[in-house]
Parts: sequence; C-alpha cells; structure tokens
Amino acid sequence: MVTNVEQSGDARVPASVEQLEQEGDIAADYLEGILDIADIDGDLAMDVRSGRAYVSVENDDPAALALLSDPDTVQALQELTRLAVQAKTGQFSRLILDIAGSRDARQDQLAALVDRAIARLDEGASQASLPAMSSYERKLIHDIVAERGLVSESYGEGATRHTVIRRG
Repeated sequence: MVTNVEQSGDARVPASVEQLEQEGDIAADYLEGILDIADIDGDLAMDVRSGRAYVSVENDDPAALALLSDPDTVQALQELTRLAVQAKTGQFSRLILDIAGSRDARQDQLAALVDRAIARLDEGASQASLPAMSSYERKLIHDIVAERGLVSESYGEGATRHTVIRRG
C-alpha cells in the first residue's frame, strides 16, 4: 500500500506503510532516549495515518508531561525527531509527534483562530490572513476552513508561508 511520498534524489518515491512504521520505530527509540535523559515517564504509541507516521507520548498523570507538551516544545522535539529518523533512513520524514494530547489542543487553538478570521469576514473584510505556520498546521487550517464552507489558500515561502481565508 502506497501512502506517503519521500524524496529520493530528484524523483519522488512513495513510502510504504512498512517504511512509515520503521520511521515510527526509529522515532520511538529516539524519544525514549530523550525521556530517559530527562527522567520523564511516558508511554509511546505509534500509528500510520494519512501517509505519515504518528508517534504519541502519553502519561496517566497530565503534569508529568506538562513541560514537553507546550506547542513550541512539541514542534522542536518533532523537528529533532525527524532529523534522527532522516539520519537513520536517509529519507526526509513527515512524522507527526503528539505529546499528552498537544495536537488536539493545537487543533482547538487553530479552530479558534479560524473562527476569529471568519468574524473579520462577517464584519466586511474581503479576506483574512493568518500567521505563518508549519505545513501540518496549514493543512489543519485548510480542513477546518473547508468544514466551515469557506475557501483557503497558502501564500509565501518557507518560514513566512501563511494561509488566507475568504468566502467561496
């Protein structure tokens, strides 16, 4: 089953579920090392969804992962984990990391951001620009906007890439 696309030289090669599971295993090993160094207890779970490896770190005590579940910290750990996977596989990874439900919390924040943008449109603005964010967050924004019956497009390059929302 083909699910993801990885870079291989100049050609784009689809990644199999097995390759994505391998990414998850490598990521889990790397994250276990970080958790051990920081003396933080966490249970790791891996999944493959939408052509990406997902790794989540959970603990029954929400306070145990509080320092790591800050969105900026999760983003930084995700980038480090992606680099660790790339170092082992030689392939770019689009792995998603979730710590203590941080992804759900971030999706709720993005939904609120979209709602505020829609309010600006309701007040007469022709479009509403959102701040720059990661490709994964922009994808979530596009999904939320579509659910609300509006149109969104991404503009810009690299770190300045952002989403603009307008009525259809």
